[in-house]
Amino acid sequence: MTKQELTEDLRDLVADRRWDEIPSRIEGWPDAALADLLMEVPATDRMLLFRAFPVEVAGEVFAELSGEARDQLLEELTDDETRLVLEKMDADDRTHLLEELPGEVVQRLLNFLSAEELEEARTLLGYPEESVGRLMTPDYVMIQPEWTVRDALDHIRAQGREYETVDVVYIVEEDGTLIDAVGLRRLLMASEGVEIRELVRGPVIYLHATDDREEAVRVMARYDLNVLPVVNERDILLGIVTADDVLDVAEEEATEDFHKMAPIGLMKESFRDAGVALLWRARVGWLLVLVFVNIFSGAGIEYFEDTLAATISLAFFLPLLIDSGGNAGSQAATLMVRALATGEVKVRDWMKLLGKEIFVALMLGVTMAAGVALVAAYRAPEVLIVVSLTMTCIVLVGSLIGTLLPFILTRFGLDPATASAPLITSMADICGVLIYFSIATAILGS
Repeated sequence: MTKQELTEDLRDLVADRRWDEIPSRIEGWPDAALADLLMEVPATDRMLLFRAFPVEVAGEVFAELSGEARDQLLEELTDDETRLVLEKMDADDRTHLLEELPGEVVQRLLNFLSAEELEEARTLLGYPEESVGRLMTPDYVMIQPEWTVRDALDHIRAQGREYETVDVVYIVEEDGTLIDAVGLRRLLMASEGVEIRELVRGPVIYLHATDDREEAVRVMARYDLNVLPVVNERDILLGIVTADDVLDVAEEEATEDFHKMAPIGLMKESFRDAGVALLWRARVGWLLVLVFVNIFSGAGIEYFEDTLAATISLAFFLPLLIDSGGNAGSQAATLMVRALATGEVKVRDWMKLLGKEIFVALMLGVTMAAGVALVAAYRAPEVLIVVSLTMTCIVLVGSLIGTLLPFILTRFGLDPATASAPLITSMADICGVLIYFSIATAILGS
């Protein structure tokens, strides 16, 4: 059955009020697919369908919903239904939900948790925002070094249903100190009488709870891992971070970087769910800043108005030259920001990369100068030398701005993605105007 067929089938079941048939129809479907399906059902039937889901499924589907749909369901669920949904959610999904909601709603939801769940939620929420601690789940499999493989497998069989994943189990001392991580496959392949301590290989890759969550993305990608243990400053195992959560982080961080490169203010809601006022606030700030930055370009043109008036053909090439500098700068900045984000480039590499970029920018500038010279030879031969020299200089300066600004921002602890294309373009515009008319004045006179 396709997703579309299932959607139509469920609509018919809801319309006919055949609630008892719904659990069997959705059996085996991924939680994310059911969340998407729920969003495709008319709003009037959405709550009815959600209530027909088995409680275990409802908790997982709820965690996959977008903010608007989730808030709508929270308003309509009874207290008992809300308690059951929260109880069936994974600890990390519950933390993610609570950190996105207003304070008064969080307090209401915390009252529905059991004492154990409440302590767990408060512990996870106590870690800094954007930290690995907020991302981890405390549901993992622990085994001890003196156990045999048989003991470990019996433990997994008895307790495995309670954990988010059993693909990797963790060997810990009695006090919780992490020793090593062992894949389930290694356990299954080992003789049952072998002690777990004989399977220790080390060193184990782990994260600290206070590490930035982007570090989890980098480490998992670097070491090709699906699960990462999280420890405190004394190497006590606190929880694990799983690949599904890290993929969500990678998507959120990439979206945030794209918004900064636009530049757009921080948006916690999806574009689909965001209201007009939020979209206006996210975009208007930087646009106003760039308006005032571009005043300097206008002031530069005004300063050289005599040169422009004396050789009016200079105006024809002004947009072409200025845009070329901004485009070259944006290219360089995009390459540099991405390289810094992925760890390919470190701040200490700035001198080496600057030298390389000078040669590349000069080659680009000369190539583009040859192209604009052909236009000038046909359109305005009297400014051919001016526009050719200007193109070379503008592309060089724009590229250097785009290369250096991300390094400077990183050096001062700022996000290099703030070196956005519009900001660099505006800076290159100012420099371009000054370069263009300075060269024109020097060669043509005023």
